[in-house]
Amino acid sequence: MTIEERIKASETRIFKTVFPNNTNHYDTLFGGSAMAMMDEVAFITATRFTRKRMVTVSSDRIDFNKPIPAGTIIELVGTVSHIGNTSLKVLVEIFIEEMYSFVREKAITGTFTFVAIDEHKHPVKVVD
Repeated sequence: MTIEERIKASETRIFKTVFPNNTNHYDTLFGGSAMAMMDEVAFITATRFTRKRMVTVSSDRIDFNKPIPAGTIIELVGTVSHIGNTSLKVLVEIFIEEMYSFVREKAITGTFTFVAIDEHKHPVKVVD
């Protein structure tokens, strides 16, 4: 499988509903909850790409462009965006979908960096 095919095959999409128990006093999704979901999607994406043990080493930048209201559906999309020797970057985007219309817009974008490790927690190559 080529690198391009692996990137395509590892793209990860997860849908969630934003319920009131995950919102703040403005009735929008907690930023920390969004970050946790993004890290999970990024981890799944990195693992699906490498099929190795992966650990998060940084969240490089997260842009909160639109608040995510309670009662909406969100889609988290993870895509490998950069491949290094022992690390890779995953771009995660969160899209808002209104439940009862076809309105869809990007709300949050973030990049997460992962390192591949062996059973002794030492870095290993992401691609053999």
